[in-house]
Amino acid sequence: MTARPLPAPRAGASPARVEALRTLCRVEEDRAFADLALEAAIERAKLSPRDRALTTELVYGTLRWQRRLDWILAPHSRRRLERLDPWVRNLLRLTVYQLQFLDKVPAWAAVNDAVSLAKRRAHGEAAPFVNAVLRSFTRGGGGLPLLPDDPVEAMATRLAFPSWLARRWAQQFGLDGAERLMTALDERPKATVRANLLKCSQAQLAQRLKEEEEVACSATTFAPEGLALESPGPAARFKVFKEGWFTLQDEASILVGHLLGPKPGETVADVCAAPGTKTTHLAALMQNSGKVVAMDPHAARLKLVSQSAARLGVKIVECHRGSAEALAPRFTDRFDRVLVDAPCSNLGVLRRNPDVKWRRALADLPRLALRQRQILDAAASMCRPGGVLVYATCSLEPEENEGVVLPFLDTHPEWRLEPPADFPIPLEPPAVLRCLPHRHGTDGFTAFRLQKSK
Repeated sequence: MTARPLPAPRAGASPARVEALRTLCRVEEDRAFADLALEAAIERAKLSPRDRALTTELVYGTLRWQRRLDWILAPHSRRRLERLDPWVRNLLRLTVYQLQFLDKVPAWAAVNDAVSLAKRRAHGEAAPFVNAVLRSFTRGGGGLPLLPDDPVEAMATRLAFPSWLARRWAQQFGLDGAERLMTALDERPKATVRANLLKCSQAQLAQRLKEEEEVACSATTFAPEGLALESPGPAARFKVFKEGWFTLQDEASILVGHLLGPKPGETVADVCAAPGTKTTHLAALMQNSGKVVAMDPHAARLKLVSQSAARLGVKIVECHRGSAEALAPRFTDRFDRVLVDAPCSNLGVLRRNPDVKWRRALADLPRLALRQRQILDAAASMCRPGGVLVYATCSLEPEENEGVVLPFLDTHPEWRLEPPADFPIPLEPPAVLRCLPHRHGTDGFTAFRLQKSK
């Protein structure tokens, strides 16, 4: 089903809310990825910096708290929310998100704006309904309805997670651990960047950001070249970004490159390379000496690797189109180190991509694990005797991590888990990096460091 077009804004309509609503409808009806749909909407509408920020806040905030918003809306609607036109449902959600979580716009103004938007839809037929629901909500003082009796269901409702995922995490981490994990994933993440060590130090980048962009930043806790930015704005528009001094990358993701630990002069493969964030980090750790072979089956995404390498001044990346399985026979026993940044459920990065909560299902995990096993088998064949392989996912799910690596080790006795000589964060024995949002303040990542016998 394709989202119906939203009429062009009239004078006085909020461009930020118009584009936020358009984006939310695309995510729900077209299953568009929120980050891509949002970027396209912002660029098309040529929003001011202030409206860009508000549009982003409304889209991600509404998606992040979607289940909770539906819970507090339901008593005020005479119709079941799931039966509403998606446009109306998302208009109600984003308005209630604004009323509950933002405080810069008075309640009456937010309601009036929503009704104004509703009047432009289907000859204004939705306007009386939207007005009635929101007036009822505001008259009720925003009081909350009763939570489900089941403690996991109550937690999932209150913290806005799908029941199946909340139940899994309660079993995996305990009820308290699951609550702390979900609370961390509900937080707005700071923008974290990786200083490009080929062009600058961490301190030099921090100084330029402060002087030229008026952006304060602090060193990340674990990654030696990471910086956490305060109120960064559109960082990709900064002059220092365009000059290749940094790239956006979470601290956990940076640590994956350090776990592989490539050295200058080595030959390294990144078998799931696009868009190139980790690829270019490997090249920086190698001081632009040696070779990094970047592989990806999609030509358009592989082009992003080349573009990123060019911007950052990386000269040792060689791109090859194709899957790991297709390319493996060409590169048998060729690489000193291999990175498998496996395609996964992305359930560890929900604070950055909250729409993933609502597009994933339990049935996805075994399907993804099968693909991950195929990639790991192929990647391992490319590693020379004595070489190192890191298998990583931005997921905390056992099926995608231990469920892939341990069976591989059982059937490949020439491989073993082997820790690096030193590492900036304690590893789970013997050689597992597990970054947890509620413990480390990072995205959720899991990575295994394996070494092949000589």
